[in-house]
Amino acid sequence: MSQTAKTHDVTRETEELFRILVQGVTDYAIFMLSPAGVVTSWNVGAERIKGYKQSEIVGEHFSRFYTDEDKAAGAPAQILATAAMEGRAEREGWRVRKNGSRFWAHVVVDAIRDGDGSLIGFAKVTRDITERKEAAAALEKANAALFQAQKMEAIGRLTGGVAHDFNNLLAVLSNGLQVLAIQSRTPIDKKMIDGMRRAIDRGASLTQQLLSFARQQPLQAHVHDVNGLIREFWPMLLRAGNPSTHVELALQPGEAFALVDAARFEATLLNLVVNAVDAMPTGGTVVIATDTVQSNADMTPALQAGRYVRISVSDTGTGMSGDVLAQAFEPFFTTKQPGKGTGLGLSQVYGFITQSGGDVHLSSQVGEGTKVDLYLPVAQPATVVSVPHVASHETVLLVEDEPDVLGVASELLVSIGYEVVPASSASEAAKILKERADISVVFTDITMAHGISGLELARLVRSLYPKIRVVLTSGYSPAALREEKGALSDVLFVPKPYRLADLAKALRA
Repeated sequence: MSQTAKTHDVTRETEELFRILVQGVTDYAIFMLSPAGVVTSWNVGAERIKGYKQSEIVGEHFSRFYTDEDKAAGAPAQILATAAMEGRAEREGWRVRKNGSRFWAHVVVDAIRDGDGSLIGFAKVTRDITERKEAAAALEKANAALFQAQKMEAIGRLTGGVAHDFNNLLAVLSNGLQVLAIQSRTPIDKKMIDGMRRAIDRGASLTQQLLSFARQQPLQAHVHDVNGLIREFWPMLLRAGNPSTHVELALQPGEAFALVDAARFEATLLNLVVNAVDAMPTGGTVVIATDTVQSNADMTPALQAGRYVRISVSDTGTGMSGDVLAQAFEPFFTTKQPGKGTGLGLSQVYGFITQSGGDVHLSSQVGEGTKVDLYLPVAQPATVVSVPHVASHETVLLVEDEPDVLGVASELLVSIGYEVVPASSASEAAKILKERADISVVFTDITMAHGISGLELARLVRSLYPKIRVVLTSGYSPAALREEKGALSDVLFVPKPYRLADLAKALRA
C-alpha cells in the first residue's frame, strides 16, 4: 500500500473515532452549523437536551432554539457575527426545547475555517445548566433574606435602645406630673398639668410604636379565634373605607386559634386596611382572608416548620416598586405626602407579628395591587384561670437603676400611701431583703445596666421569700417572663411609663 493510501486510511480512522466520540457525549449538545446558521450535524447529547432527532433538525436554522424575545432582538445573528469576527462567542440564556419548555443554556460557538482562512461553518456546544442557575438563584434569595433579617435586627436593636431610654425620661415626667396633680390645688396648675400629660401620652404612644417594631412591646397574648376577632372588628374595618372602596371578608370555615394580643391584632388589621384604602385613590376592593397552612422554606423561610393561621389583606391599588418593597418595613419610611403618615404603620405590623412568633410576607406589583400575609402559629384553645385577690400591703421595695426614675417613682408611691425602700440595683435589693422583714412588695425594673436583672431578682424572691409579691416594670416586652412556666407565673407586669391608676391596681391586685 502506498504512503498516500496509508495516510488516507489514518485520516478516515481518525475522523471515525472523532465522530464516535462526539456521538457518545450525552451531557453536551455538539453540532455543526453552516456559515448561514443551518444545522449540518447533530449528536446524541443534542437530541437529549433539545428534544429533536437528527432527521428532524438537520437542514433547519438554529434560531429555532431561541426564545421569541431573543429572536426579535436578533440574538442568533449576533452570536454568529461575534464568532466569525473574534473566532469564538460565549453566551448564557434561555433556550427552547422541541416541546416548548425552556432551559438555561451555556453556549459556546467557534468559527471553523479552511486552510485558506475562509469561513466554512461553526461548531456549537450547548450545555443545560438550569439546575446550577436555580441553585444560584436560591442561594441569592437566601442571602437576600439573611441580609434583610440582619438589617431589621440591627435597626430593631437601635430603635429599641432609643425607645427604652426615652421611656425612662417619660417616666420621670409622668410620675412627677402625677405627684404634682395630687398636690396641686389651683385651676391653672391643673390645666397646665393636663396639657403636659397629653404631651407625655403622645410621647409614650410613639415609644410604643418604636418598641413594637423592635419586638420589645409588652403584649397581653391569649389564645383567640382569629376569625372571631376579625368578625367582631368588622364594623370598624368597614368605617375605614369610603364610598368607592369595598372591604370584603373571605374567612376559612370554622375557627382558627392563635396566641395573640387581641387589641394589637385589631390595630394591625386597621392599619393594613387603611393603607390599602389609601393605595386605591380611584376606588377598589380590599379582601381580608384567612386559612390554615403548613409552613415551608419557599413560602415562609423565616418560620419554623409547623401549622400557621395565615391572615391576608389584599388590595387592587397602585402597588409598590421593588425598591419601595425592600424598605417598606423600616421605621419612618413612607411614600405618602408630608403630614399624611409617620412611616411607622408597617414597621409596627412587622414587629408585632414577629414578636408573636409569626412572620409577615409582602408582595406587590406596580399597578396590580398589594398583598400582606400575616402568619401566626396555630394554638389550642386554652381554659381561663382566675387570679385570686390579694390584700394590699404597705411597704414596697422599689428597685430602679435610673436615679431620676427612682426618685420620682418613690414620691409617687409615697403619695398613694406606701412606705418606700429604694434600691438602685437588684443586688442591693437582695441585701435589703436579707436585712428587713417588713417588705411586702418588690417593685422592680426588668432591665438593669449592672449586676443581676429584675427577672433574676424576681426568681430569687420567689425562691427565698414566697410570701412577698413581685411587680415588674419596663419599657421592653417581658418576653422572658412569658417563657417562665411556673416560678414567675403570678408575677404582674406594668409597662413604662405607667399611670398612677395602673400602678395602684397592680400593687393591690
